[in-house]
Amino acid sequence: MAKWLTQEWLDEERRLAESQPERPGASARMQYVVTGGPDGEVRYYWVLENGKLLDSQLGDLSDAEVTLTTNYDDAMKVQQGELDANAAFMQGRVKVTGNMAKLMALLPITNSPEYKQFQEELRQVTEF
Repeated sequence: MAKWLTQEWLDEERRLAESQPERPGASARMQYVVTGGPDGEVRYYWVLENGKLLDSQLGDLSDAEVTLTTNYDDAMKVQQGELDANAAFMQGRVKVTGNMAKLMALLPITNSPEYKQFQEELRQVTEF
């Protein structure tokens, strides 16, 4: 089990994401900021290319195209499947800066059966 929001967890996430189908054009450099957690603010990023998660690391991505910021409780609810990521975005519980069009193009992927299966597999190996 990998502790949520650690590099070990990000490595496990990337390993599980290898089974995701290629999605031409689904590419983005995304920064995530989780605020108010027990260990303070956690920053990590994803480099997504054609639907494949090429890199995910703790820290900052200097050339991020999109930054998503949310509080710890909402981030955990999304990760645990208790809060839909799209709903959280629409309700303003996830703040977005940067290329909104890029993010909007990626949102439908989160409703795909493959992505939902990936999220479930990740929950099974995550210690919250």
